[in-house]
Amino acid sequence: MCCILVSCSITAQVNTYHQFWNEFAFTGTIGQKWSLELNLGDTYTSTPSNHSVFASSAQIYARVWGHYYMNAKWKFSIFFAGYYNKYVPDIDQREYPESRLALQATWYIKKGRYTLLSRMRMEDRHIKNTDGYNEGVYRFRDQIKLIYPINERRIRAKVAYGIGSMELLFKTPSQVTGDQFFDRSRLTIGGGYSVTDDVQLELTYVNEFLPRETNEVYHALQFNVAFNNLFRNIYKKLHKDKPPVKISSSGANQ
Repeated sequence: MCCILVSCSITAQVNTYHQFWNEFAFTGTIGQKWSLELNLGDTYTSTPSNHSVFASSAQIYARVWGHYYMNAKWKFSIFFAGYYNKYVPDIDQREYPESRLALQATWYIKKGRYTLLSRMRMEDRHIKNTDGYNEGVYRFRDQIKLIYPINERRIRAKVAYGIGSMELLFKTPSQVTGDQFFDRSRLTIGGGYSVTDDVQLELTYVNEFLPRETNEVYHALQFNVAFNNLFRNIYKKLHKDKPPVKISSSGANQ
């Protein structure tokens, strides 16, 4: 997710920002090896005059995934995404769009209750600069994530689980993102609840650190909702109790 700068306080060469991230994920399986996924998300920010993280809407995005499950340990993915960063003068944010194409590999390790995964992603970002041209930026992301079911040995309906992850991001220098090679670090901690086998809710706290001439720290509250095979399940429920349609043989020739 592209970060939105929200200036809330400046102390001792450190800018502190507060945000709210929200995402809805819709996943549909295709056979046993493939799945498609759609993410719809937005970002809200505080402003100097309003410290609520819902003070202003700053970003919206859509992301389409294709996933291939090679085996129980490896998943390979590709996505294309579009981001629209809104003009928010109170936080000195300009309006600019971004398109993003990425390749991703995820390695899973399952031991007892916990699942440890390592995610590696290469992003090709195209961000509109102040001259009106799209500038290309490559970014590499490496994440370690731990998921631990609390009241069961695996995640299923009515199971709560803990989430913790650490991610490091590196990028190529550019006019729109700066000359730094190390982009940022992202620490995430929180929990989730599986309402059903196909619906999950997650609430996490995210802390981001950006090494810049004036260092930047982000505090974000993140709420995600994930649906698996939503439309297929709705279709099955609507047609579950319907009796079969009887076709009269006498009507076949009418």
